[in-house]
Amino acid sequence: MEYALEIKHLSKQYKDFRLDDVTLAIPSGSVVGLIGENGAGKSTLIQSILGLIHSDYEEINIFGYDLKTNEKKIKEEIAVIYDVTHFNLEFTPSFIGKLLSKIYKNWDNQRYESYLDRFKLPKKKKLKEFSKGMKMKLEFAVAFSHDAKFLFLDEATSGLDPVFRDEILDLLREFSEDESHTILLSSHITSDLDKIADYIAYLHEGRLMFMKTYDELHENFGILNCSEKIMHSLNQEDIVAYRKEAYSYKVLVQNAMQIRKVFTDLEINKASVEDIMVFYAKGEKVC
Repeated sequence: MEYALEIKHLSKQYKDFRLDDVTLAIPSGSVVGLIGENGAGKSTLIQSILGLIHSDYEEINIFGYDLKTNEKKIKEEIAVIYDVTHFNLEFTPSFIGKLLSKIYKNWDNQRYESYLDRFKLPKKKKLKEFSKGMKMKLEFAVAFSHDAKFLFLDEATSGLDPVFRDEILDLLREFSEDESHTILLSSHITSDLDKIADYIAYLHEGRLMFMKTYDELHENFGILNCSEKIMHSLNQEDIVAYRKEAYSYKVLVQNAMQIRKVFTDLEINKASVEDIMVFYAKGEKVC
């Protein structure tokens, strides 16, 4: 398998937080949803990958190139979108196009203009007059106009209304249809990831808890409502965490298909990405 990104033993220490020994490999052509609570380290991880902050690591390879020795080449092939624009608000889309044509060797101004038309973005209007949604569309127009192969999104859909978000997800689906394109999407809006993610990577308190295929999570993880006695009769290795309710227990299990075969009368509901994150973060572990 070819990997668009390989990280080995990446750590970053702050005064009151540590991103702790993250090892991660993202297959080429995939969409990876990066989830975690606020302060879990998602932005720190992305900034470390991009070399925007100093971190300790054994290896960071993007497209097989070492970040330390090939940073300029790598940055020609990637695009980064945050939840706010990084352009001067006095700039216009037309001026931004002229500026970026001098920076990116693969800049395609015709494609850029076509995206501006598609998004109905006024080319001569200053960004300070744009809405948040319009600014985000401009960011995507830029990202798609210099032939980026890897798209990093750090909470880029947060704060957008559902119509804008749905339009952006359509754009990402369109982008990812080309198997040479890879996406790492950090988001706390897990319903977005349900629509487009091939893999889910979960950060909790600075540690990577897992990276699994979306299908594996959807098929193998489940939630059952049961008594304490039934919970303790399960194979403890199958229990991720539980939450005590008023008269029963809710249990997140990671081998739902096999458990259904043994306990045929138990109702096990599908677990969403949000369910899994909540149980990992707030659930109790079986001793």
